[in-house]
Amino acid sequence: MEAIFLEYAWVLIVLIVLEGLLAADNAVVMAVMVKHLPKGQQQKALLYGLVGAFIFRFAALFLITTLVNFWQIQAIGAAYLLFMSIKHIYDSRKASQNSEEVQEPKKKSGFWMTVVKVELADIAFAVDSILAAVAIAVTLPHIGDFDIGGINAGQFAVMFLGGIIGVIMMRFAARWFVKILDKFPSLETAAFLIVGWVGVKLAVLTLAHEKLGVIPHDFPHSTVWKATFWIVLVAIALGGYLVGVKNQKQQEQ
Repeated sequence: MEAIFLEYAWVLIVLIVLEGLLAADNAVVMAVMVKHLPKGQQQKALLYGLVGAFIFRFAALFLITTLVNFWQIQAIGAAYLLFMSIKHIYDSRKASQNSEEVQEPKKKSGFWMTVVKVELADIAFAVDSILAAVAIAVTLPHIGDFDIGGINAGQFAVMFLGGIIGVIMMRFAARWFVKILDKFPSLETAAFLIVGWVGVKLAVLTLAHEKLGVIPHDFPHSTVWKATFWIVLVAIALGGYLVGVKNQKQQEQ
């Protein structure tokens, strides 16, 4: 029993680290989506987004057998994140090309529409988060014969705790990212590139689904893909930060 407890404790630590990394992705999305709102409304929208993130992760745990069986759910999440990223980059390039012309200010989404968009993004990230957690937790030995949502109760408890801690970390990360984006506005494009890259990650997961089999089923969990994903993500974030610092220095001169 002591060995099982230590194994569960180790997996919980791994899940907390994993959820922290995934929470950073989700926090970036929330930050860039609420950035255009007034300060007071930003905090309210972030609060609603965090509540939604908790609800959707909790629901995803109960529906995990459905999420695993239907690749279409993963595909919709990937398509939504990719759409957000591509649309923002396209609009930014179009605005840059027409910068010399007098343009009417682009209408931004209102408070409630922003909240809806944040919640839709939360659903996509909940799918990504839970699928990643399940891949780790299913290796744990079963405790008792009681199942929750098609998952052994012990495994469910570990994933639930990891998810809660991830949402708590997201709460602080999202507010920090909002402040960073206010200080370095040019980082917004890098943030949306990260959103798109996470969409690619979900797309890879979809293509590897056993019912599609476009790419090997184990590829999304391979060391090569994981290393590639994080190296590219860090490169995007670092590149965006350096460009943001450079632009700010040019404006101050």
